[in-house]
Amino acid sequence: MEVCPYLEETFKILGRSWNGLIINYLSRCNDNSAHFSDMKRDLKTITPRALSIKLSELADWQLVEKRIISTSPVAIIYVLTEKGQALAQALQPIEEWAQNYVDLSETQEETAK
Repeated sequence: MEVCPYLEETFKILGRSWNGLIINYLSRCNDNSAHFSDMKRDLKTITPRALSIKLSELADWQLVEKRIISTSPVAIIYVLTEKGQALAQALQPIEEWAQNYVDLSETQEETAK
């Protein structure tokens, strides 16, 4: 029996640090979009450089689109594409599973050590 090649490719995306969390974050924002500074503020432990790299990767996979808004000053927002929104919806059952079975107190204790 073989592993599904589609699932394998999907986990190449989701298995990388931050990718799933960024997709989930954007899916919770108004219009599925956010400014870089908002993401950096809310995803507290990611460095600006790592966030920039991850957003570029997600754009390469056509999950996120970078939009430049010509205001004064110029604003840059990141938006989930239709493909990214579909992946965010697919992650919802995993989030529900985690809420039922993942003990955050154990995770927080490990982080504190």
